[in-house]
Amino acid sequence: MTQFEYTHRRKNPLSGDWVLVSPHRNNRPWLGATEQTNSVQLPSYQHDCPLCPSNERANDTTNPDYQDTFVFVNDFGALTHELAQATEITDELFDYQAATGECRVVCYSPDHSKTMPELSVNELTKVVTTWRENYLKLAKTYANIHIFENKGEIMGCSQPHPHGQIWAHQHASSEIANEDTNQLSYFKRNESSLLGDYLSKELANNTRIICQNEHWVALVPFWAAWPFETMILAKDDIRQFGQIDNQQAKSLAALLKELTTRYDNVFNCSFPYSMGWHSAPTTLEDDSHWRLHAHFYPPLLRSATVKKHMVGYEMLAESQRDLSAETAADILKKASTVHFKQIKTA
Repeated sequence: MTQFEYTHRRKNPLSGDWVLVSPHRNNRPWLGATEQTNSVQLPSYQHDCPLCPSNERANDTTNPDYQDTFVFVNDFGALTHELAQATEITDELFDYQAATGECRVVCYSPDHSKTMPELSVNELTKVVTTWRENYLKLAKTYANIHIFENKGEIMGCSQPHPHGQIWAHQHASSEIANEDTNQLSYFKRNESSLLGDYLSKELANNTRIICQNEHWVALVPFWAAWPFETMILAKDDIRQFGQIDNQQAKSLAALLKELTTRYDNVFNCSFPYSMGWHSAPTTLEDDSHWRLHAHFYPPLLRSATVKKHMVGYEMLAESQRDLSAETAADILKKASTVHFKQIKTA
């Protein structure tokens, strides 16, 4: 039996959570629900899309005729600047706190039909520098800035126009708080960063590495919970997104294009995912224990129509996966770096 091809548990050192891995279950017959795929070719411009250039949004604001990226404050943001007058509650079983912040929408391109892997490296470099510019502006006011994207209807994305979001707030979100605690604990024990050490071992092993370049690595983490979950890690000692320089930005754009192209080519579809960057909180006196990284959580399991559902045991006990991280990495490594749409039209 090859290494790890038996039922076992793996620990996520960032969150402290465990995942149950059951590789033998991947061979079971599937009679469950399937998702519909959308193979319709979108137009470059959609007259009723609120994110397309020169179109009107829900608040009667008209978008400019933008030529690359376009950022605006979300018309229906989950966070606002207004601080509510809250009644004080001292009962520890009903603890709460008022939350303020800002939510921005980042349109990646004026072209309604393109997704991240279909953008050029230059276009994606503009996306990365737009993320950086907004991060730096928001970091003057807020401690935590979340840059993320939900791609595809499966992930609840209501608009196919290529875009992501940035949410900024002062409070430490649960994911960031857990990662900060565990990275700091590791740093105090080892006098080195958790993700820096982890990356060195993954590079030496090379089993779960998908692609890499001078500044970035994309890999399937040892503790992955989602079938084709990946991480992007900075090779350099970068702790916050605002620290990325121009060379690192272009290098990141190239890696994003390659990784998302490989995703699309696994099942020859527009591969859905939720993706987000984790940066050190800006208010830390010392963030030496941090390393900038991104998480990709795609839901597809066996095909473009079969989704992994986090239910039952996953909701009530702990995460469970059938496809081992090593098998997922092998599938992604074998996927072409030429987008399947380009192959079809060649």
